[in-house]
Amino acid sequence: MDFYNVFLNAHKGIGYLVLLLVAVFTISLLVCMFGYSGKISKLLKKSTLFTMIAFHTQVLVGIPLLFIFSPGFKAALDGGILMKDAYSRHTFVEHPVSMLIAAILLTIIYRYMKTHDRIAMKIVIFGVIAVALFAYVFPWMRVFGA
Repeated sequence: MDFYNVFLNAHKGIGYLVLLLVAVFTISLLVCMFGYSGKISKLLKKSTLFTMIAFHTQVLVGIPLLFIFSPGFKAALDGGILMKDAYSRHTFVEHPVSMLIAAILLTIIYRYMKTHDRIAMKIVIFGVIAVALFAYVFPWMRVFGA
C-alpha cells in the first residue's frame, strides 16, 4: 500500500469523525444560543475542543495528501486546468481553503470559550460560518454515494 492510499484512508476516516463532531457542536451551540441563561455549557466547551482537534488533525493529514501525494493535483497544476475545471477547483482549492478557514474559526471560538462564561453573538456567527463552510465543501456524494 502506498502513502497516498494511507493518507487518503486516514483523511476519509477522520472525515466521518469530523462529521459527527460538527453535528454535536452545532446542536450544542444552538442549545446554548437559544437557552435561557446564555451560559456556555460544558457540552459546548467539550464539543468545541474535540471538533477543533479533529479539524486540525484533518488539516494535518489533508495538506500532505494534497501537496505531496496527490496525483490529481499535480496533473491539474501541470495541465493548467486547476482553476478552469470546476471539479479540480472545488477539490484542490475550495475544499482545502474552506476547511482551513473553518478550523481557524473553531480555534477562535474555543479560545473565546476558555476565557468567557457567556456566549456572544459574534461567536455564534463564527460557529455558523464555520459549519456553513464545512457543509459547503464536505464531499457528500463521495461519502454517502448518489
